[in-house]
Amino acid sequence: MNRDAWLLAGRRLLTKAVEEFAYEELLSPEPDPQAGPDAYRLEFGDGARWRFRAARGTFGTWRVLDGTLRREPALSPALSPAGSHAGPSDADGPERLLLDARAALGWDGPTTAEVLRELTATRRAEAELIARALTAAELADLDHLELEAHQDGHPCMLLNKGRLGFSASDAAAYAPEAAGAVRVVWAAVHTSLAEYSGVPGLDATTLLAEELDEETRRRFADRLEDPSAYVWLPVHPFHWDEAVEPLFAPYLADGRIVRLGEAPDRYRPLQSVRTLANLDRPGRRNVKLPLAVRNTLVWRGLSTEPTRAAPDVSAWLREIRDGDPYLRDELRFHPLGEVAAVAVRHPLYESVGDAPYRYHELLGAVWREPLTGLLRDGERARTMAALLKVGSDGRALVSELVARSGLGAREWIAAFLAALLPGLLHYLYRYGVAFCPHGENTVVLYDAGERPVGIAVKDFAEDVNLLPEALPEYAGLSARADAVLLRWPPGELAHSLLSAVFAGHFRFFAPLADAHLGLPEEEFWSLVRAEIERYHARFPELAGRFAAFGLLAPEFDRVALNREQLLGGAFHDRAERDEGFDVVHGTVPNPLATAKELP
Repeated sequence: MNRDAWLLAGRRLLTKAVEEFAYEELLSPEPDPQAGPDAYRLEFGDGARWRFRAARGTFGTWRVLDGTLRREPALSPALSPAGSHAGPSDADGPERLLLDARAALGWDGPTTAEVLRELTATRRAEAELIARALTAAELADLDHLELEAHQDGHPCMLLNKGRLGFSASDAAAYAPEAAGAVRVVWAAVHTSLAEYSGVPGLDATTLLAEELDEETRRRFADRLEDPSAYVWLPVHPFHWDEAVEPLFAPYLADGRIVRLGEAPDRYRPLQSVRTLANLDRPGRRNVKLPLAVRNTLVWRGLSTEPTRAAPDVSAWLREIRDGDPYLRDELRFHPLGEVAAVAVRHPLYESVGDAPYRYHELLGAVWREPLTGLLRDGERARTMAALLKVGSDGRALVSELVARSGLGAREWIAAFLAALLPGLLHYLYRYGVAFCPHGENTVVLYDAGERPVGIAVKDFAEDVNLLPEALPEYAGLSARADAVLLRWPPGELAHSLLSAVFAGHFRFFAPLADAHLGLPEEEFWSLVRAEIERYHARFPELAGRFAAFGLLAPEFDRVALNREQLLGGAFHDRAERDEGFDVVHGTVPNPLATAKELP
């Protein structure tokens, strides 16, 4: 990281703070007519104001024009030790904006300090990304694991790379942008505390034989008097030091938890930080592990009951896919199965039901199918989030992909939507199943010519939701899985697309396609609507459900993730995570309701 990268990171976060806080109506810009028709100002106490120029976009989004955001009165720039101005000023950075806005946002001292702490951590991570940025062509050449180290974080959330709990050395070792290699610690946990679950045909012995070589298994078994009395699982090395050693000390002392040692395989953290992909043997499964780290909205643990049920949910989703000719034969739609799991109890904290939820998510592991098994010759995979990436040369990654495909912009976007939407729509309409297909959870598959041909989706145990009624389609769901999946009425279940994809991803992708591909934003939304209507025409027998879910309704609730993080309970030690889709505030107009029919 260098000063230029730090300053650029600050300008990006400052702009994002104004745009997203105004979108969520945390702040309310006023027109500034004396400065022009597209001029606005934010008035704060003590005479502080911020002026800027902005265009308004889909969903009422604010788009601040580059270089126009200024504080009045201007603050003096920092001085170098020699007493001269130290290059470009950082006086009007995002930190200053949040301090000015503190009273308007209603923050007390602890909340303000925590926000600044997470902001500087996020800015530091952003600056490191900027310092090692690649061109669009270089980004396009990366495989999916290498590309994970260049992602920009959640597009809606200002504080999206805080990783609170990591020291600087931890971040250098374990943050995705560090592109490091992690060796996990393996532990044996007595069956009085731990339980293994797997999809049919995958017992614990088979899993371990596929994930650990014979010599490593023998070495680990030698540490135990009775290996059959234990369940084995990997533990993130940070989490072992931060949580297992101090919090599970009673069970380490009595031998119910035994540290087996490191396995030889190296792993790379994905954007979710706690999910690791095998670098040395890519055909082996990803592992999702708890981390005693708070990032974006929550502490990144693994809840015991959803962890135990994850293989059941995965098996059920796969049964649906394999039993439906449309999903199985016509689409490339892959639920990335969470095929095995170990859930570990902590009897001491179980007795404290009102303890903060992180004390009920302390230890466990989930094994997820790797992407490598889905790819055919010449194919590539990238998260949908990667489509928002702009290279160091100012060129969007999607521009490079379109150019390599030989397709026109409209044809390529239509192919992308045809790869993305039909499977999600079919699970929603036909089976009453909603995934959480935001940019990081959705992986786009590309053929050898960089044409989108399908998707894979992930995160099931806590991010798959159902309708309240007992539909016949739910008959194959196990009691264990049924007990952990949340239920929502159709209008709220539809937020799996309305908020996670349309307002959460397309709100940013549509203007990027306009600016970099020359595809007008209105035409983009017409293409989205055309894909939805194509599905509707294909399955007219589901017409009653089309109206109930309301994907084409005139407006829908605005999900406000920054409100959730900054004004809700994210800085509090709650006993339970929020059980809603997220905090909502007001409504936004639905661009699909007014999208024009394509010629």
